[in-house]
This record gives sequence, structure tokens and C-alpha cells, in this order.
Amino acid sequence: MWCFSCFDGGDKEEREEQDRLASAEARAKAADAAQKRQEQFEQSAAGRAARAQIQGAAKQSANSNKGEPVLKWQMG
Repeated sequence: MWCFSCFDGGDKEEREEQDRLASAEARAKAADAAQKRQEQFEQSAAGRAARAQIQGAAKQSANSNKGEPVLKWQMG
């Protein structure tokens, strides 16, 4: 039996490099698309409402603990 894998060693390395480049390009395109979707969401009515809800929840949580412990311990 002959080992033919040693004859295509260069081709395999070249294919792997092309795959790495293609993967990096695909990740960059996906990141750009995700950023555009995020920007569009932030500009939409639903995005503005979500931001307002998060800000309201943050204000409420900041004001709700007026020196009182969150969890109170009771014996009995």
C-alpha cells in the first residue's frame, strides 16, 4: 500500500488557509450585520421603549434600597 496523503500536503495547507480566511471574512460580515441590526433596533420604536424600560428599572432599583437590607432575617 502506498501513502498518497504526502502528495497533497501543500494543497491541504492551502485549503486550510483559504478556509481560515473565508471564516474570518464571514465573521467580519456577521459582526457588521449584527451592528447594523442593533443600530436599526435602537432607532426603532421598540428599541426606544426597551431603552426607556431599562432606564426606568435602573432608577427604581437605585431608589428602592433606602438603607434597608434587601433580605431581612427573622427568627421564629
